[in-house]
Amino acid sequence: MSSNNPKIPVAFFRILEYESTFLDTAVAMTVEECGLKVHPGTKVLVKPNLVSSKNPLACTHPNVTLSLCRYLKDCGAQITVADSPGYGSAAQVSKAIGMTDGLKKMGLKPKSLGRPTPLKLSFGETIGISRDALESDMIINVPKLKAHGQFVVTGAVKNLFGTVVGFRKAYAHTRFGETPGLMEKMIIEVVQSMPLAFNLMDAIYPMHETGPISGKPYSMSLLAGSTNPYALDTAIYMLLGLSPKKILLWRETAHQKIHGYNPDHIKYVIEPPDDFDTTDFKVPEQLSPMEFEPVRFVKGRIKSFLSRFG
Repeated sequence: MSSNNPKIPVAFFRILEYESTFLDTAVAMTVEECGLKVHPGTKVLVKPNLVSSKNPLACTHPNVTLSLCRYLKDCGAQITVADSPGYGSAAQVSKAIGMTDGLKKMGLKPKSLGRPTPLKLSFGETIGISRDALESDMIINVPKLKAHGQFVVTGAVKNLFGTVVGFRKAYAHTRFGETPGLMEKMIIEVVQSMPLAFNLMDAIYPMHETGPISGKPYSMSLLAGSTNPYALDTAIYMLLGLSPKKILLWRETAHQKIHGYNPDHIKYVIEPPDDFDTTDFKVPEQLSPMEFEPVRFVKGRIKSFLSRFG
């Protein structure tokens, strides 16, 4: 490892439940052991996974987001909690998973990322990403570890796809999904465009067997964090015994030689990965096509439109 690319701290913290007092300590230690500094007045976008109101397991657990917000308030940060669900609003999902009241106690409310602006992609296309995200001083990404029917398993990198505004995520699948490799390239370029400062992963009870909506809970007892989303995901892939041949996002990260793709780029702080047993964690064996059929896309747009009115 050259002096230009020092090893990346990845924090693994064992925590059995989402109990708030101990979780507050775990969040603070995870952030600080990885070297993140948040100065008073910093505009921080907290970006949980608020994918669906149908299944709370599919979303970042509200207590993880709330603990992070308490930590950031103690730092004097100006906090916005926001995501861009493919269907419905962030406020609807937040209420359904039980996060809204906790945010209200801190003077916060969930928002939907909006104000799309085109991001030029390296392969000649564009995608609409949120200026709300781009104009933050820093983003703290709060993904939920999940099995995924198209990507096998998803974590920090994929969660930043949520800064693509609204239906444009489904449209991206329709436009780019039929060409192998384009979805992965697009997601990585979205991540690289963002003022990303930290990634705090909820893997306490991740989703396994399938996903991203309808999988089952798995007791992993892990809160994980890093300033580098690629390194954090690599650490999780290694923990699950996976390889770049199976994980398309990891393979693309390795192909581009992005710092963090290689396990040798990582140093573990707080607890070693050997302390966590994931032998029973199941990922999908049969994957769905990356592209969305046009009919499915149109139905999704109608559903998204109607959800705004009730």
